[in-house]
Amino acid sequence: MEAMREAWTDDRLDDLAKRMDQGFDRVDRDIRELRAETRSGFAELRGEMDSRFELVDERFDRVDKRFDKVDQRFDRVDKRFDKIDQRFEKVDERFDKIERRIDDRLYSMQRAIVFGSIALTSAFIAGFVGLIGVVAGT
Repeated sequence: MEAMREAWTDDRLDDLAKRMDQGFDRVDRDIRELRAETRSGFAELRGEMDSRFELVDERFDRVDKRFDKVDQRFDRVDKRFDKIDQRFEKVDERFDKIERRIDDRLYSMQRAIVFGSIALTSAFIAGFVGLIGVVAGT
């Protein structure tokens, strides 16, 4: 081992140090280039992403406008349904009036039938009493 140590001279150590410095300089340069490429690549990617997101935002804006139109249509349909509901309420009121009239007329007919039945029954009873009186007198 001592023989190997003696073989290392100052010139050789300086040469080794110089080659190592050159190697590290090359590695540092490569790393700087990679960093620059990475930054450049990320900048391009950011730019592309930004432009695509702008396109997506534009699409969303168009979709929002279409939804606004749909909302307006639904508002118009709701107003139409409100008018139809008002018409149905009027029809319901008419049916209620007709139903009350029919009920009143049926009640009147029912009273007339009851009073007619009472009158007929009274007439029959009076007729039988008269017949009994005629039969008994003869």
